[in-house]
Amino acid sequence: MAKTILIVDDSESIREVVKFTLKNAGFNIIVSNDGKEALNHFDGLQIDLLLTDLHMPVMNGIELIKEVRKLEDYKRIPILFLTTESQRERKMEAKKVGATGWIIKPFIPAKLLAAINKVLR
Repeated sequence: MAKTILIVDDSESIREVVKFTLKNAGFNIIVSNDGKEALNHFDGLQIDLLLTDLHMPVMNGIELIKEVRKLEDYKRIPILFLTTESQRERKMEAKKVGATGWIIKPFIPAKLLAAINKVLR
């Protein structure tokens, strides 16, 4: 059965490129525009990985991770940041709240897939 990935990014073009890449690799995809909208999917739905941007309106990626990690059914799902941020402090902040890994935009599709496959084992 295909794994389900929730993509959260306020950029429609990024969402579409990531969705295209992951669908072609055989994943089921759910998309959201921001963290608050994404939280609506954490209602018992099977989500195998959360792929989120950091900078978004309404609720950013750090806030989203904090909320997801409070939910018993989703405490242990892998969470990858897909962002333009590369500062060590931001990476440490994300890791501290529960991010599994970090992918810098612009991304190379093969590297994105490799990171996802690594954390989905």
